[in-house]
Amino acid sequence: MTNKETTKLTLAAGTATVAVAQTDSAALEKAFETLKTYDWGDDPQTLKSIDQAIIATHGDAPARKALEKRLVDALASGISRSALDYVCRRLRVVGTRQSIEALAALLPAEETSHIARYALERIPDEMAVEVMRDMLPKVSSNLKPGIIGSLGKRRDQKSIQAISKLLGDSDIQVAKAAAESLAMIGTQDAARELSKFAKKASASMKLLVADACLVCAEQFLASGEKSEAVALYNELKGDNQPAHVMAAAMKGILTAATKK
Repeated sequence: MTNKETTKLTLAAGTATVAVAQTDSAALEKAFETLKTYDWGDDPQTLKSIDQAIIATHGDAPARKALEKRLVDALASGISRSALDYVCRRLRVVGTRQSIEALAALLPAEETSHIARYALERIPDEMAVEVMRDMLPKVSSNLKPGIIGSLGKRRDQKSIQAISKLLGDSDIQVAKAAAESLAMIGTQDAARELSKFAKKASASMKLLVADACLVCAEQFLASGEKSEAVALYNELKGDNQPAHVMAAAMKGILTAATKK
């Protein structure tokens, strides 16, 4: 190891030590007390000790869990929209199952739904996906696209049926989100639902569904599912498709033919 490399490691270790040292209990208590009245325009540095605690507790499961619990408790304490945003962003980093119920409670409200689902997206626990899936039929049309998108990002196969039912929604933003989400999930079941809907898609949805099918086919090809990819491309090369879709389908078929 060179002297330069050794110096870098020493500096990194020193930074971690400083973070731990600076995250003393008194400062952390003061930051959580400030969080109760924190609002837009306030100095974010007043919450710095919480950020330092997040860094310092990396690799320390019990300490990280205790810190998460305090953040979760803050969600239900009547804090401002700005403070809620701050907490949800931190729960994207430290959130586990113990955060899910509190975050789920924020999903139905217009002003907090997006910040809550962003945190839920990042929590690897299956329960995080379940609460978003369960909330989908209960939220307003304005919030449905966001939740649909989150389920797509998580590639939640259990949501395929619920999402596919929204392909024909009267709200074009909801229908568009459904097509894009199924494309992200990208399984054979998801592609099957898109293909089935394509046969009856309205003019406003026809191109969106075709593009979603192309994304699925590309994923099949990338994962070695050549026959599935070709079958989907064949559905998309007809004269009833837009020119760019037909061109992409033909290119996909040629790529599959030469792919080992």
